[in-house]
Amino acid sequence: MATTPPPLQGPTSKEKKYDRQLRLWGANGQAALEEAHILLINSGSGVVGIETLKNLVLPGAGNFTILDSAIVEEADLGVNFFLASDSLGKSRAEQCCELLKELNPDVDGHFSSEPIETFITKPDALDPYTLILATAPISPEILEIIIAHATETLTPLFYIHSVGFYSHFSVHLPHAFPVVDTHPDPVTISDLRLLNPWPALTQLVQEKTAHLEAMSDDDHGHVPYVLLLLHFLEKWKSAHDDKAPQNYKEKSEFREMVRAGTRTSNPEGGEENSEEAVAAVLKNLNPPELSSNVKEVFNSAECVGASPDSQNFWIIASAISSFHKNNKVLPLPGSVPDMKAKSNDYIALQNVYKTKAREDFAEVLSIVRDIEAALERTNPIDEKEVEAFCKGAAHIKLVRGKGMHIAKPGETIEWLDRAKFAFGSLTNPDSLIHIYIAFLAYDSFGAAHPADGLNGAALAPGTTDFEADTEKMVGMAQQIIDDIIKEAGKTMEDPEYTEVKEQSQKVVTELVRAGGGELHNISAFTGGTVAQEVIKVITKQYVPVDNCCMWDGVSSTISVLRL
Repeated sequence: MATTPPPLQGPTSKEKKYDRQLRLWGANGQAALEEAHILLINSGSGVVGIETLKNLVLPGAGNFTILDSAIVEEADLGVNFFLASDSLGKSRAEQCCELLKELNPDVDGHFSSEPIETFITKPDALDPYTLILATAPISPEILEIIIAHATETLTPLFYIHSVGFYSHFSVHLPHAFPVVDTHPDPVTISDLRLLNPWPALTQLVQEKTAHLEAMSDDDHGHVPYVLLLLHFLEKWKSAHDDKAPQNYKEKSEFREMVRAGTRTSNPEGGEENSEEAVAAVLKNLNPPELSSNVKEVFNSAECVGASPDSQNFWIIASAISSFHKNNKVLPLPGSVPDMKAKSNDYIALQNVYKTKAREDFAEVLSIVRDIEAALERTNPIDEKEVEAFCKGAAHIKLVRGKGMHIAKPGETIEWLDRAKFAFGSLTNPDSLIHIYIAFLAYDSFGAAHPADGLNGAALAPGTTDFEADTEKMVGMAQQIIDDIIKEAGKTMEDPEYTEVKEQSQKVVTELVRAGGGELHNISAFTGGTVAQEVIKVITKQYVPVDNCCMWDGVSSTISVLRL
């Protein structure tokens, strides 16, 4: 009896809605985003915070809460696109929350108009939130409480400035923030293991290239280039004491050997597979070496001394480190690049690589289970997590979170191990560290003038006496520069120091001229940039900023510094 095939299942409405971003961070990343609850502590003009939330609401961040005690004033209407004229006199947190929720009905928005000073003193006030955004200005005492909570609970924290043509944000991450799915360049992903073929791959080469010279032009032009390279490697080894090409000269000679095997009589005018083989020689005939990022992970105390309380990442990293010690290679990812070949041959090649990848994964999983047993862990790690780690092992990245600088009037900022790097940035004419220093001075100025400014926030420099405030800010910035030079154990010649001071004074003067005001286009750009980094942190995909990012809207340049 004839049967009717089941109807094809098309994409769901949700998959259609989030199609573009699902291609970027997949279903797992989207699920992590939807499980997030983001707290925005909004101060000052508050535009950059709302613009950041906008770019998180649109892709479907599950929950957000706005903490903002400000009342909407005339000044807000000119820069904040999530306020209207009928918002005047109302809670800024409530008005922004309602309009943000209209962007995406899948997202739940909340607000609180309570002053941060009373909110922060409540026990466990920050506990419900998985990530915190804080916009300047915030008093040093409040910022210290927020940072202490973020450090203790491993909650990511973003501290954001946007004033005039300049902006900056600092990222406070857990001391160890590992990323497995870094999304490396596809060109770097394929691991063909040409110098270390396993028996199944060697057997496939022998089967497919045993009669290479006698093949028809059509068959010869469709032999996968991986098999061609392995075939010619065996010929090379037989004439060179069973050794593969060792240096650039020998690799160039081997490349010519492969090129000489191309059939010029092919009626199609050439052999694309042979061209692919020639092009692949230099990048695929290198001994397997661990990248510096992978070495850092394997040598980390968390990896070497895994404990029952260790994150799953460190247990798997320890297992893969053992695998590498035993096999001198990382687990095979199992992917094969696209190439000219007949379908049957390409599938056969894919199956060999996938089978080997499954074997390597099984070995790593066995080591993981042994470690779990030795540590008496009761919750076994999901096999899918181990498999994902095996596939991305060559490109893992460990970000070591750095603490934020807190600027207090009259107190010296400690640069510690970052002093020499900061000094080097000072002497680099293309560096944007002067923006960072200017914002530290900006915070120090605000801490010295608390609760005098817009909506009860700290008084912004330039709102009362431009010249006097500029002089104060310049002095603060130059003191920070002097502290960096001193802590780095360096000195500067007079012309060099004069140039550094002039660059700092230029940025400071522009900040004071802005009078604490935000330009919507600068804040919108900054909000998009911050949201991009927030998504990286929430999904634990791609590599987030480490750890300061400055934007110069005058020259349209951006810079990331580890300060």
